[in-house]
Amino acid sequence: MTDSTPDSDSRSRDRSAAMAVADAHLSFGWWALFVFLMLGLALEALHAFKFGYYLDSSNETRRLMWRLAHAHGTLIALVHIAFALSLPSLLQSPSLPPSLSLASRCLYGCGVLLPLGFFLGGIFVYGGDPGLAVLLAPVGALLGAVAVFLIARASRGASS
Repeated sequence: MTDSTPDSDSRSRDRSAAMAVADAHLSFGWWALFVFLMLGLALEALHAFKFGYYLDSSNETRRLMWRLAHAHGTLIALVHIAFALSLPSLLQSPSLPPSLSLASRCLYGCGVLLPLGFFLGGIFVYGGDPGLAVLLAPVGALLGAVAVFLIARASRGASS
């Protein structure tokens, strides 16, 4: 016979909600990793076939921005996977604390804005300067820093 008291039902819902967050980050991380690895392959193909739009010396800024999008996107995808896998050990109670909920949202923002800012900044280059969309990158980086801080702070409490 199962315990169906309201308190146990609430704990079960809280735990399943926290695990749903972990599952969502795991899925986002693996798909983002796939996307950014494919971007890396596309950049290699542009290099291999000597596309001037990518390789000409006047397009150095574009090359840099797209490599930064690839590298940062790949790294952030791995951070999503690490967060998803570590989330069960970070939980002090069955429910997801507000700080980790905020960290989750910040991590999603970082995973989208940082590489997107670099990529779009490389599409429209003005006299050697990236396009205005590159301003998304520091916003994404700030969100990533907040997420990592919140996760690190939660991990300190989880290890004690």
